[in-house]
Amino acid sequence: MPRSTARTLYITAQYHIRAYKKQVLIIKKTNDNLTEPRKSAVAYAGRKNDEAEHAKARTRVVFRVSAVSIAVNLLLTAFKLFAGIFAHSMAMVSDAVHSASDVFSTFIVMIGVKIGGKASDSNHQYGHERFECVAAIVLAVVLAGTGVGLGYGGIKTLAGGDYSSLVAPKLLALIAAAVSIAVKESMFWYTRAAAKKINSSALKADAWHHRSDALSSVGAFIGVLGAKLGVPVLDPVASLLICVFILKAAVSIFLDAVRKMTDEACDKETCDRIIALVESEDGVEDIDKLLTRKFGDRIYVEVEISVCGDIPLRDAHSIAQRVHNSIEVGIREVKHVTVHVNPSDHPIGGDEE
Repeated sequence: MPRSTARTLYITAQYHIRAYKKQVLIIKKTNDNLTEPRKSAVAYAGRKNDEAEHAKARTRVVFRVSAVSIAVNLLLTAFKLFAGIFAHSMAMVSDAVHSASDVFSTFIVMIGVKIGGKASDSNHQYGHERFECVAAIVLAVVLAGTGVGLGYGGIKTLAGGDYSSLVAPKLLALIAAAVSIAVKESMFWYTRAAAKKINSSALKADAWHHRSDALSSVGAFIGVLGAKLGVPVLDPVASLLICVFILKAAVSIFLDAVRKMTDEACDKETCDRIIALVESEDGVEDIDKLLTRKFGDRIYVEVEISVCGDIPLRDAHSIAQRVHNSIEVGIREVKHVTVHVNPSDHPIGGDEE
């Protein structure tokens, strides 16, 4: 055999050996990666088993907060109604009616969260989370109605211009208004903290309902104080200002619920967290596309990744499965991930001549 032919065969053999070793190395690395993420896979399986319990725990938080809210509102309604009648304060009587209406809004929250926490079924295969957004929209409308009612009353009183018929209320009305402000503001922070903890838009709306009650009590306090000081015009003026604050909160809650029902994308911080999780998985060469959408208070993710086009299908599938699991385990709000695999333009041995 000529020396040149032997050398050619030797170079060819060396090339194929290097390519084979590289293939074995990649497959070994992939197999190692399959054992490495077993913790992630176990965490993923544990999370799926824990999903139903998480929904139940979330519902328990809402029901506990709602029970406290109902009890507080019933006690405040009785106290303010007594104070309004005994102290001759119509503002306090109206405030008592407002507190009674808060009981109704709390029941809406409980119903919305209860339905939203139900598991997927044949009619709602993606779950029921958006029912909680429906509850938030209903509460936003109720809240807006409260604000409009206060504003209309203030405008009507100002337009009349006759305050001579107003009777100066007794001190008990002032005390009742002050107690209401303190209690309802405390309920706002208590409910808001629970809403943030479980990421509940309906509970957040109920928290703002507590604050609207506190603001109406501020109006009642100013009105009672103004009547006692001989300046009754303060009552309708305060009602108009409070109306603006309540309407602003109602619009904010309404828009937040609508965004969650119309597939709004996640914020940049959440997307960056998803990208970091995907890029941390071995075998992922690039992220071709990332789409996110909010589904009630949960998140759906669609991601396209590039992997080496020369590796076996099972290995490519394993990489995609690890990406899927890491996102769902790493970000609690994510309900489901769809991963599509594209072959990259970097075949094995392509970097060697």
